[in-house]
Amino acid sequence: MAGRDREGSDSWDSLDYYDLLGVERDASPEEIKKAYRKMALKWHPDKNPDSVEEADKVFKLVAEAYEVLSDTEKRRMYDLHGKEGLKDRMGESHVCLF
Repeated sequence: MAGRDREGSDSWDSLDYYDLLGVERDASPEEIKKAYRKMALKWHPDKNPDSVEEADKVFKLVAEAYEVLSDTEKRRMYDLHGKEGLKDRMGESHVCLF
């Protein structure tokens, strides 16, 4: 199942947004929001004092995933073209790609 604990922060970068939140590609907005809240709480840096750096990185990735998947147009672009499609179509200033 997606969204599981990872050894090392580099493996988080390779997950797509659906895997990062642990939802299916056809997830409803409510499912995406629920998954985001769960992952945001789990990876909040204040809740991970022993691994603040990794928690901060994953927390930001989770927020980025939610920003894209909760917006109909961004989600459509992501589904069609992946992260590169977001960068090319919307510019890097709209979505922070780590």
